[in-house]
Amino acid sequence: QVRLVESGGGLVQPGGSLRLSCAASRTIFSFNAMGWHRQVPGKQRELVATIISGGTTNYADSVKGRFTISRDNAKNMVYLQMNNLKPEDTAVYYCVAYGTNAYWGQGTQVTVSS
Repeated sequence: QVRLVESGGGLVQPGGSLRLSCAASRTIFSFNAMGWHRQVPGKQRELVATIISGGTTNYADSVKGRFTISRDNAKNMVYLQMNNLKPEDTAVYYCVAYGTNAYWGQGTQVTVSS
C-alpha cells in the first residue's frame, strides 16, 4: 500500500506553466513505474506520462515537448512540469504508482483558461 497526494494544480492562462507534485507515503523505488493520468468529466482517464525506475520516460502525443515527468526517489516525490498549457489540458490530474497493483492519488484540478 502507498498513499499518494497530489498538489500544484490551479488556474492558469493559456501559454502558462504549472508544476504538479506527488508525495508518496513510502519509498517509490520499489514501484516499476510512476505516472500521471488526467480525466475530463464524462471522458475516460488518459495516460499523460510515465517514468520507470531507470528513468526512461513516455508521453502522450498531445503533451510531448510541453510536459516533463521526473522523480526523486530520495524524497519519494514525482513531478510533472507542464509548459505552454492549452485549454484542452484542463482536467483532474492523478498520480499513479504501478506495482503489483496500481495505486491512485485523489487528484488535483488543472484549469487552463483566459
